[in-house]
Amino acid sequence: MDKLMDNPWFIKTLSLLLAVLLYFSVSHTGKNLSDVNVPGQQTTATIKDIPVKVYYDTENLVVSGIPNTVDITIKGPMTHVQNAKTLKNFEIYVDLTDAKIGKQKVKLKVKELSDKLKATLKPASVNVTVEERITKEFKVEAEINNSQIDDGYSAGQPVVEPNKVKITGAKSTIDRISYVKATLEEKGKLSETITREARIQVLDKELNKLNVVVDPETVKVTIPIKSNTKTVPINIVKKGNAPSGVTIESIELDENEATVTGSEEVLKNTENVRVEVDISKITESTTLTLPVIISNGITKVTPQTVKATVVVKQPEEKTVTSIPINIRGLADTYKAEITDPSSDTISVVAKGSVAGLKPEDFTVYIDVTGLTEGSHDVTIHVEGPSDIDMKPDKATAKVTITNNA
Repeated sequence: MDKLMDNPWFIKTLSLLLAVLLYFSVSHTGKNLSDVNVPGQQTTATIKDIPVKVYYDTENLVVSGIPNTVDITIKGPMTHVQNAKTLKNFEIYVDLTDAKIGKQKVKLKVKELSDKLKATLKPASVNVTVEERITKEFKVEAEINNSQIDDGYSAGQPVVEPNKVKITGAKSTIDRISYVKATLEEKGKLSETITREARIQVLDKELNKLNVVVDPETVKVTIPIKSNTKTVPINIVKKGNAPSGVTIESIELDENEATVTGSEEVLKNTENVRVEVDISKITESTTLTLPVIISNGITKVTPQTVKATVVVKQPEEKTVTSIPINIRGLADTYKAEITDPSSDTISVVAKGSVAGLKPEDFTVYIDVTGLTEGSHDVTIHVEGPSDIDMKPDKATAKVTITNNA
């Protein structure tokens, strides 16, 4: 053996044999090194939510029914499973390049996955609908919630630019379109004209949103806002009756008109507002600050209060003299004598409709019922016409009562 090992040709021949053995011990099929069947432990793993790619004529067709993602379960050598799970360097797809229009069942496929792995998809197949893809032009309607309009204002006809959009989708979906709306979502109350960008919403007759492509996706919407106001007269309404003897000559306001705010319908039916003046407690000329009263539906009035100047006509005054004082309630056993006033008469100051008044129009008396002998101060009573105020020039009379025996 030592002699053989020293022979260079023996060493060369042995090396060649070892190289040939090593060459044939490796499977040489033209595959990558990572695909070599390396003995190892077998395992199974499920990878969730892998996107599904669809191949079809996107310019002329619309496909529905394809799930966005599916789950895949792979089985094989642990290193291959771990590599696929980490890198996800494979694709799940549906090939509809030669599909015809209509409903059909298709299988989901996997590509670029190592042939050392066995794959199971969930779901493995799906029911799809292939439809003709069409584009149609629709008019856009602007939509605004009236609750967004501030009190006392109203919205005019919205202006949409552009007022038409192109909508692309499946023919069956396009045929379902009932509303194409530009909805303005504005925070807060609107009290002036605004222009905003609004996103297009495409809805069916049941107001379900449809899956279509809109060009352009947004439009410019202008909402004209105007104030709802009207100028109306302020009417004076008298409440109650003036006190006896008081004549209201005039009532004048410092403002004769008011500006009211409300809806167009309410303003249409509003002809005036009012101020109520309670004259039952007015005895002399005065100035009152009173609220302006509005009808239901009016949201604002300017001014809110006004000054009302009430002029009371001064009554005519007349003094009626020499009216005799009568004595009432004197017992038969007594005799009474009025000592003050000594003339047994008084004068009455009358206010109101005093023309033609004379002493006979008044009854003046004192009531001595229950009084005994002696000197007494007794209240003087005056009766006369009901439409005048009257006041005696003396409030009491002095009377002396004596026994008639």
